Amino acid sequence: MMNVKNSLAARLLRFALAPILLLALVTLASAHNGPPFAIVVDQNTGPCKISVWTHPDIGVGTFFVVVDPLLNKSIPSDLKIDLGIQPVSGRSPEVLYPMQRDNGRGQLQYNAQVDFDRQDFFRVRVHLESSAGSGEVLSQVEATPQGFGRWDLLFYLLPFIAVAGLFYRGARKARKRMQQHAEDVASTASSGHQ
Repeated sequence: MMNVKNSLAARLLRFALAPILLLALVTLASAHNGPPFAIVVDQNTGPCKISVWTHPDIGVGTFFVVVDPLLNKSIPSDLKIDLGIQPVSGRSPEVLYPMQRDNGRGQLQYNAQVDFDRQDFFRVRVHLESSAGSGEVLSQVEATPQGFGRWDLLFYLLPFIAVAGLFYRGARKARKRMQQHAEDVASTASSGHQ
């Protein structure tokens, strides 16, 4: 009976530790890792309506400006968009990045790659210029490390390794039960012949 209680206590302890381990992993994963996210959504700016999406990784971050026409208007053919990036602290001057037009995927989009030197908050200024008018929108974003560095592969393999370990453990237990059953049948059969 004591062995069963210890086994139950061990199971309960493992069950209680699993959420704690998951919470620890969530705090490690707090840096942005995944698809781009919006920092401006459907804002009327100058001659257009824009949404600004970003993937602000330290090193090279990417920005996407999705452009839609205003109601009963069209997007000016000479539209140019510049992206200004500056640390919120003012430790360095604003750097302007001309955005490249991309007509792919059925929507008009402008793209730019930005150099982020370290984890920090940055002011984002999107400036639109065309013969139909100009406009500007401001926002800010935090540049974050890109994943876990060299530990990314191990982190993403952990669920698969865990499932493989559980499968192996279950297969070993099933094999052990089958061997025990075969030994019991053999001992019963041998004792029946005597």
